[in-house]
Amino acid sequence: MRVEVLIDEEHSEGELRSLRSWLGQEPAVRRSTVLALRERSAQPGAMGGVLDVLELVTGNGWSAASFVLAVAAWRQTRPRAPQVTIRRGDVEVSICNGSEDELARVLAVLDGVADEGPIAGTDAAGDGPQQ
Repeated sequence: MRVEVLIDEEHSEGELRSLRSWLGQEPAVRRSTVLALRERSAQPGAMGGVLDVLELVTGNGWSAASFVLAVAAWRQTRPRAPQVTIRRGDVEVSICNGSEDELARVLAVLDGVADEGPIAGTDAAGDGPQQ
């Protein structure tokens, strides 16, 4: 499974590097996941060069719950907890306030509940109906 993590922050590259380091120290995540920073698809004429996506490629033994809890714990270490958007396929959910409901929505997406499309009641921000 391929999962992308984006951070809605002015200095997202630094935050993504911090998150990658944090996740790399989590045994449950490290055992079954390859973490890589990459650039989002560049727009024609764009100069590029900014790493703005943390990509996870998971294998056997993937624990979505461990990943979601690790991301939530990392957010709590930040001076101003950034919004973290997690994308699996065409489905995106965001962690804005770290509530149990938000974390449950992210877990549902990662566990494949949303294989057939978006989860009812979520949008790109994870807090409203999908358009």
